[in-house]
Amino acid sequence: MAQSLILPLIQMKINTNYMFEKFNPLSLLNEDVEFLPLVSIEEDDEMQVTDYPKTIPILPLRNTVLFPGVVVPVTVGRDKSVKAIKDAANGDKFIGVIAQKEAKNDDPEGKDLHQVGTIARIVKVLKMPDDHTTVILHGRDRFAVQEILTEEPFIEATFDLLEDFETPDDKEFEALVSSIRDMASKIIKLSPNLPSEIVVMLKNIDSPEFLIHFVSSNLNIELEEKQQLLEIDDIQTRAEKVLHYLHTELQLLELKNKIQSKVNHNLEKQQRDYFLHQQIKTIQEELGGENTSSEIDNYKLRAKKKKWPEKAQKVFDKEIRKIQRMNPAVGEYSMSLNYLELLLDLPWMDSSKDDFNLKRASKILDKDHYGLEKVKNRILEYLAVLKLKGDMKSPILCFVGPPGVGKTSLGRSIANSLKRKYVRMSLGGVHDESEIRGHRRTYMGSMPGRVIQSIKKSETNNPVFILDEIDKVGQSHRGDPSSALLEVLDPEQNSAFHDNYLEVDYDLSKVMFIATANSLSTIQPALRDRMEIVRISGYSMEEKVEIARKHLVAKQREAHGLKPNQIKISKKILELIINKYTRESGVRELERKIAAVMRATAKSVAMEEEYDVRISVADIERILGKHNYERGLYEKNNPAGVVIGLAWTSVGGEILFIETSLSKGNGKLTLTGNLGNVMKESVSTALSYLKAHGDTLNIDPERFDKTDYHIHVPEGAIPKDGPSAGVAMLSALASALTGRKIRPFTAMTGEITLRGKVLPVGGIKEKILAAKRAGIKHVMLCKMNQKDVEEINPDFIKGIEFKYVDRMSEVLKWVLV
Repeated sequence: MAQSLILPLIQMKINTNYMFEKFNPLSLLNEDVEFLPLVSIEEDDEMQVTDYPKTIPILPLRNTVLFPGVVVPVTVGRDKSVKAIKDAANGDKFIGVIAQKEAKNDDPEGKDLHQVGTIARIVKVLKMPDDHTTVILHGRDRFAVQEILTEEPFIEATFDLLEDFETPDDKEFEALVSSIRDMASKIIKLSPNLPSEIVVMLKNIDSPEFLIHFVSSNLNIELEEKQQLLEIDDIQTRAEKVLHYLHTELQLLELKNKIQSKVNHNLEKQQRDYFLHQQIKTIQEELGGENTSSEIDNYKLRAKKKKWPEKAQKVFDKEIRKIQRMNPAVGEYSMSLNYLELLLDLPWMDSSKDDFNLKRASKILDKDHYGLEKVKNRILEYLAVLKLKGDMKSPILCFVGPPGVGKTSLGRSIANSLKRKYVRMSLGGVHDESEIRGHRRTYMGSMPGRVIQSIKKSETNNPVFILDEIDKVGQSHRGDPSSALLEVLDPEQNSAFHDNYLEVDYDLSKVMFIATANSLSTIQPALRDRMEIVRISGYSMEEKVEIARKHLVAKQREAHGLKPNQIKISKKILELIINKYTRESGVRELERKIAAVMRATAKSVAMEEEYDVRISVADIERILGKHNYERGLYEKNNPAGVVIGLAWTSVGGEILFIETSLSKGNGKLTLTGNLGNVMKESVSTALSYLKAHGDTLNIDPERFDKTDYHIHVPEGAIPKDGPSAGVAMLSALASALTGRKIRPFTAMTGEITLRGKVLPVGGIKEKILAAKRAGIKHVMLCKMNQKDVEEINPDFIKGIEFKYVDRMSEVLKWVLV
């Protein structure tokens, strides 16, 4: 009995009894198949035929390569093919089956066919209901076309049989065949459309050649690759090639199954999450809470009432469509909700109405801040331009001055005078660019920049926006925030400010930006160029007294629950606190000292102790302790070589004693008192000038080389530097060398040059006020500093005579007695 083995391609019912019965190919046609199967048969010896005719009809196949031992049903439709089948069926039933080179060729000739094919025996010819002819062919032996004899009425050719090399009888070939069998079994197991019974069939094939041809017929490879397999004469080489194709197919199947497994897992998780979400939604509705759909409907309703640009509307609609398709359980859902909240909360077109009553603005500024007349005038000019022009293209102001002088509170006063919302953003210590521009919405925890957050809090698109401490912006590997501020503070660019989180350009052109800083040296030049600098100098003692009387005393009295009749602080006491217990340009420390006095009084009132309502000097010493600071005062009868200079510090002006001592030596110059390089250079310049012009002062030229010079500036613990002590150094050296004293009650400041010129310096107001406090009656300055003196309130400098000079010779002529 013959043994038959069947391998259907797709969805064929299998009867395992076929493995042990005589195979009848016609029985396949009664099975429920979607595609015709490839069937392999191993014949009995009585069915083997070795004698073939000398010529043979040729049957071209479009998409199939027939291998020896394989049975395949073929549907025939072309006339030539039908005639060739009939001729062979009526004769010895042998026909040559060759694959076409081009499948699209409907009428192939001999030249359109491959040279190698398979001699097949016609098992059965069937006439199908659709008038097509189906022939079942059984492949027998390989052959090569020798010569095409005729092409009408069908192709007929002579041929040569191709014999395979002898099958090797060694372990390597056995292992190769075993690998093919195992790998084919794995592929069948991984293919869901192939029945598992086929694995049993593979194991029952004993012939190695038959197994190789059987697997080759069913490989999922190109027609050309199958043809190459057929043309290989060495059976071992053919087997290695088949194993290679099987390995590739197995890798693809494993990858496909892996991907499919992941997809199925994700689908199961999504279905589970959806089910749980629906349960949560039902529970929320039962409890009376809002579900996500009603929340989204609420957003849509708010969007209809919102005034905003078309771009923002498009982004909102896109995000709403996205969130409606999203599972609420995923993390991105909450991020999208936060984004929609921001879009709806931002004041895109909501503006507050400005009040351009400049007289009212002037009253508010005068009420909130004493003095600062120049600054107030500049603010009123700024508001006047805004009133007339109606837009914010005017320069952005930057208030520069020492701590505590009211820079930030000036911004609040401007907001009050315009009736605008007030927003403050502290930039001190900011070192991440995303603090300004925001984070990208690509990760959890992202948020908009502080500019957009502050605008959102203000609820209007035209607040007064204070950029506090802009000089203290840091820089790190996360970017440069000061560079990000360039766009914010440029009136030509900030109409389309881009925040990384918002992703929609926001118009900042209506915002009134005001920056504050203590120093300009640390501000990036490009950023500084975008702002108009308004300098605010420190307060004089008189200004501090008035500020304390009009603002600080009343503020602290109210803060401590005291009534006006329960405490009285006189002007004399305020001056004592300012001079002896504070050392600052502003009034913060002064306010703290006044608060200490109020606390002590509040204690006495609360404990019903007897006390004097009028605060005395003894009370101040009891409450605040001994004096913290001693102001420098002019000392009478100073010897020759001692000069009073004027210095600027961050907490106001100070007088500076410069002492000179001469001794016999060889011209050595010694400088002490913690002096900086610029100050040391001023001394060298002064000495060089005196050497060059000593004859005008009746100084013996030889004396310079026989004298050692020692210049000392007291308070050595405090660093001192700057060019403004130049004229004082010159005067001190000239006084010591000539033995002539300096004019009494005189202080001076100015830079000197080797050409004998006196140059202007800064901090004039603070220096002159320090001179006034010290009892100075004469102050010598560069002529170019006269404009700075004229800006000081005349009441503050009453009793001081000013001497303006251009040349160093004028200095010496005037100060030396």
